[in-house]
Amino acid sequence: MNRTLLLLGLGLTLLAAPARAQDALHKKALKLAETQAALMLRDVPKAIQRQPAAPGKAAPVSPRSLTPAGELAVVPSRDWTSGFFPGYLWLLSEATGQEAWRSAARTYSARIEPEKTNGTTHDLGFMVYCPFGQGYRLTQDAHYREVILQAARTLSTRFSPVTKTLRSWDHHKDNWQYPVIIDNMMNLELLFAATRFSGDSSFYQLAVTHANTTLRNHFRPDYSSYHVVDYDTATGQVRRRMTHQGFADESAWARGQAWALYGFTMCYRETRNPAYLRQAEHIAGFILNHPNLPKDLIPYWDFNAPDLPNAPRDASAGAIMASALYELSTYSPASGPLYRDKAEQMVRSLAKSYTAKPGGSHGFLLLHSTGHKPANSEIDVPLIYADYYFLEALQRRKNLAAGAKVLDTGSQAKL
Repeated sequence: MNRTLLLLGLGLTLLAAPARAQDALHKKALKLAETQAALMLRDVPKAIQRQPAAPGKAAPVSPRSLTPAGELAVVPSRDWTSGFFPGYLWLLSEATGQEAWRSAARTYSARIEPEKTNGTTHDLGFMVYCPFGQGYRLTQDAHYREVILQAARTLSTRFSPVTKTLRSWDHHKDNWQYPVIIDNMMNLELLFAATRFSGDSSFYQLAVTHANTTLRNHFRPDYSSYHVVDYDTATGQVRRRMTHQGFADESAWARGQAWALYGFTMCYRETRNPAYLRQAEHIAGFILNHPNLPKDLIPYWDFNAPDLPNAPRDASAGAIMASALYELSTYSPASGPLYRDKAEQMVRSLAKSYTAKPGGSHGFLLLHSTGHKPANSEIDVPLIYADYYFLEALQRRKNLAAGAKVLDTGSQAKL
């Protein structure tokens, strides 16, 4: 009898060990996130003072990265990364339950609100939905709901019935007629939310149409994604496929693959269209089975970079992939355990080898990301969107460990 009890106790101890390890990682990472966010909240106003707006230019409001000199780089609300810091603060408020983070999130979100009518960019999902979507989910603030709806109406103006896509960039019109980038999949979440909030299915139809066109035209036979597809504005036909921020047009830019994985996983969540699930699984297969994926599963900036294994890593791509894989693991019965295991390895690698020292790096959480290598811009630096998706991955991990849904949707409005 005593031997049976001993064996039972040993078994329970062994089962509890991974849970304790998970809990320890989460607590340590969350403590670091709070330390770093407090520092950033102190340093952002100083950086804004050092970087006054030029005449006729918008003032900076939000952190993005570090300058080559190691100073905090802050950007105006029109920058595509402006919404990630307030979104990060909302996630931190959810993870800790602390009102101080919620108050800071409200302050920094308000600085982004003017972009709800900015029709010159496709990035309204990043800019507006990251802060206001998280904020509405956690507070049910009716004003946030209206901000999201206005941003969705604005984004909808960029849809072309000829190309059946939302236009991405307006710049460099001498190079492209109608460029659509894989990143744009991420902005569809704003449109799906707008249908849930309003009952107006036109937002949903635009999102699905864009996703279907991207599925047809953005992927190679091995399910890697081009960065840019340029469409003919008169016929809607593809003019050219390229990889603007990657090593070469036919290479697999790591963050582009991450956007694709996350985007089609999210589209499956919103539509339950099995084609989107299959696509997400195929993209995951490309990433996880690639011979150039490092052992720690944090990718090089491009899977086909010419200087492997000495090429810079992209922690931002790793964080996005981890967050997406945690969600995808709940939709895929056959491969779900594999996806969750790989997401766990990615999060552990990021927490072990890619986090900043407490009180350093002006408050950023993750180091070693790559922004735009071909332009020699933001190489081996912290990037605010890496922090956002890492914290999101940690929260999804915690939810799954607790046996809860990977996404806590709160009492978000539904049709």
